[in-house]
Amino acid sequence: MMQSVQSASGHPEKTDHDIAGREFLAFTLGKEEYGIDILKVQEIRGYEAVTRIANAPEFIKGVVNLRGIIVPIVDMRIKFQLGEPTYDQFTVVIILNIGGRIVGMVVDSVSDVITLNPEQIKPAPEMGTALNTDYLIGLGTIDQRMLILVDIDQLMSSAEMGLIEKIAA
Repeated sequence: MMQSVQSASGHPEKTDHDIAGREFLAFTLGKEEYGIDILKVQEIRGYEAVTRIANAPEFIKGVVNLRGIIVPIVDMRIKFQLGEPTYDQFTVVIILNIGGRIVGMVVDSVSDVITLNPEQIKPAPEMGTALNTDYLIGLGTIDQRMLILVDIDQLMSSAEMGLIEKIAA
């Protein structure tokens, strides 16, 4: 029989069991492998032509009509300053559902879904990199692989992205 731990406020507390075996979708940008929470992923599509929006930031490629929903498409390779992006048959758009908003994210490729236990997730070191560590959950390690785990909610709702209203905690 499972026993739920109650906090003083009467709400169940989060225990390590709640986060055991989180699943991440692994994708590549340049030479690095990243991971995002699989629960945020609605679908994975091939790259298709977008409608450019005037005065949009460079990393917002434009919008696509996805079954009647106008979806902004963000090129993460431009966002993270990873060189000149190329668009070919391997280029993938990950369709995300974040706080009820649908956003597309262009990446080089998607590899697999990985289950990480809490002990496999290390905190991200503080670095003055292009990727603000506020957007990182940490680094996931599996055998010889290392995944940069991105907090996609935080990233997409950040002020400079301006795509999604701040998500209420």
